[in-house]
Amino acid sequence: MRLQTSLGLDIALRIVSIALAAGRAEKMLPLTVVVIDVSGKIIASQSEDGSGLMRFDIARGKAWGALGMGMSSRLIRDRLATRPSFQAALANVADGQFVPVPGGVLVLQADGTVIGAVGVSGDSSEKDEYCAIKGILGVNFLSEPSAPDKKWRVSSLSGLADES
Repeated sequence: MRLQTSLGLDIALRIVSIALAAGRAEKMLPLTVVVIDVSGKIIASQSEDGSGLMRFDIARGKAWGALGMGMSSRLIRDRLATRPSFQAALANVADGQFVPVPGGVLVLQADGTVIGAVGVSGDSSEKDEYCAIKGILGVNFLSEPSAPDKKWRVSSLSGLADES
């Protein structure tokens, strides 16, 4: 028996590879990338040498939360910024697989149908999101959001603009 897949392994591996290459090209900190299909099943994941212990869980939480809410994790953050009780309830319902910061990006077909999500963690959330979008667009799918935050390049884990 063969089940229909929404997002195949070959495409997921290419997304991971392109996302990691984008991070290396921009000299980002070591990244972890997770690709899930529309059912929330992990299709592919890779962590670069030096990527922190929790990065897999964070990347998965970004992707899973985006898929579960039907919007990017950036949009979740923006919409729920003034609703901390609802954010906490979502995290509880999701058994901790919910990380409402940029870096969780939906994968869409040309007709707008969601077929999965990508989560990236390792650098600033805006830089993580940039890599996820690059990976998705690099395999000729659409992403939500369709473009990274305009200030992604100057974002920093310290919260201060990166001067380098």
